[in-house]
Amino acid sequence: QVQLVESGGGSVQTGGSLRLSCAASGDTKRYVNMAWFRQAPGKEREGVAIIEGDGRTTYADSVKGRFTISQDTAKKTLYLQMSRLKPEDTAMYYCAAASMGLRLDLMIESDFAYWGQGTQVTVSS
Repeated sequence: QVQLVESGGGSVQTGGSLRLSCAASGDTKRYVNMAWFRQAPGKEREGVAIIEGDGRTTYADSVKGRFTISQDTAKKTLYLQMSRLKPEDTAMYYCAAASMGLRLDLMIESDFAYWGQGTQVTVSS
């Protein structure tokens, strides 16, 4: 099993920045593919960014050039650096872990076995 705990959310104004963190514990050697998802009120949860076990990263079109996913394997921590935030980035952000998958870059929820509890990001105009 893997336990995931997100932190770093908050309220910022348009154009601001935040860095989310996700601390992992448990069977992290097996679940090496890590992603960030988000869910805005009234909307379905969507994939934001993924970093696969081989280091490849994929971003949703809506965040390309503004968000950066990274990880510190020694600290077992996943990060999401968010810059130039927009009101439409307002959502609950979740980190998730997957062991394997054919097309993890598609960030399909069912491929991810473990989820954190989420951290709220609110961007005001």
